[in-house]
Amino acid sequence: MTGFIQELQRRTPLGWLQLNRHKSRLLVAVSGIAFADILMFMQLGFQSALFDSNTRLNRSILADIVLVSSQAKNTQNLSTFSRRRLFDASDIPGVKAAEPMYIGNVTWRNPQTRKRATIQAIGFNPEVPALDIPAANVQLDKIQLPNNFLFDRGARGEYQKVFESVDAGKEVTTEVDRKTITISGLFKFGASFAADGILLSSEENFLRLFPRQKASSVNVGLIYLQPGYNPIQVATAMKAHLPNDVKVLTRAEFVELEEGNLRRESPIAFIFGFGVAMGFLIGVIIVYQILSTDVNAHIKEYATFKAMGYSNRYLLGVIFEEAIILACIGFIPGYFIPLGLYQLAANATNLPIYMPAARAILVFVLTIIMCTISGMIATNKLQSADPADMF
Repeated sequence: MTGFIQELQRRTPLGWLQLNRHKSRLLVAVSGIAFADILMFMQLGFQSALFDSNTRLNRSILADIVLVSSQAKNTQNLSTFSRRRLFDASDIPGVKAAEPMYIGNVTWRNPQTRKRATIQAIGFNPEVPALDIPAANVQLDKIQLPNNFLFDRGARGEYQKVFESVDAGKEVTTEVDRKTITISGLFKFGASFAADGILLSSEENFLRLFPRQKASSVNVGLIYLQPGYNPIQVATAMKAHLPNDVKVLTRAEFVELEEGNLRRESPIAFIFGFGVAMGFLIGVIIVYQILSTDVNAHIKEYATFKAMGYSNRYLLGVIFEEAIILACIGFIPGYFIPLGLYQLAANATNLPIYMPAARAILVFVLTIIMCTISGMIATNKLQSADPADMF
């Protein structure tokens, strides 16, 4: 290992010297790689925001087991099933409680701007916390009052005056499908691609907003287990006990239901993945053009090296050295610029767009691969170069 390091120290950095000699060409290459990285980062960021925002509700469920209709695809497209299934589930050993949850999208008027927006309404039994939202769970007594709802601080849109009024203890009312409701409390959850925010209330208040939905028709069944019981084992017993008109899911399977639907049936996930592939391809083309131009501009010098006895392997190493240097330098602006763009997008959309370390590592590896592929293509002419033909 020590000998290898000493050899690197003695080696003339031809790749860097050639790149640094033509600074304008180096700037173009770095800009191209940075653009490709930015494109990949943004596509991956939006894709992650899609999955995170659309599965946030699934991940917040406090129940150990979840029942949904066998026709359900995701939380935005939940069919209903008979509430009787909750009573049937209660017969399974280990079940502590079985509670209904109602979910539906409504169009409401923003109390501040009076503009219409799509909000996801959720109704459940206030005496049994259904979601892992501490700020909402300490206010569940408020939603026991008729037409009282808790509203999402993380909703997309202009609501600052609404928040200030509620925080000051003032009554804020608005219209939902020609019905007047009162916002009696706030909590923070966040918007999704399908809805600008959520409203929480009791099942009675929910059913007032959805008069066509019967109390006997449930969107989600929340099954709470007694301490010491394994959710997987109880879910297996429940599947054997209940009819096929419901799906019995653990919390992990409930999240997977949403994610699987996004992967299989949503074109958005494909579009974002295609965008990443396009960014990668653009980077390969740009780096290839730069390295190919460099090889053509120095083909005589490379031929001289070959005539002096330097092997193809050595000369190819110079090209790959250039490729790796370009990848490392181009990644720096390609990483920091998306940090600012993520913040802008998050502020504008209230979607969970951020930069995890795993994504940064993934894009850096893709950048190295991208530049390596370009280097491999650019060296074809160098390998076939004959010193006798160059002079």
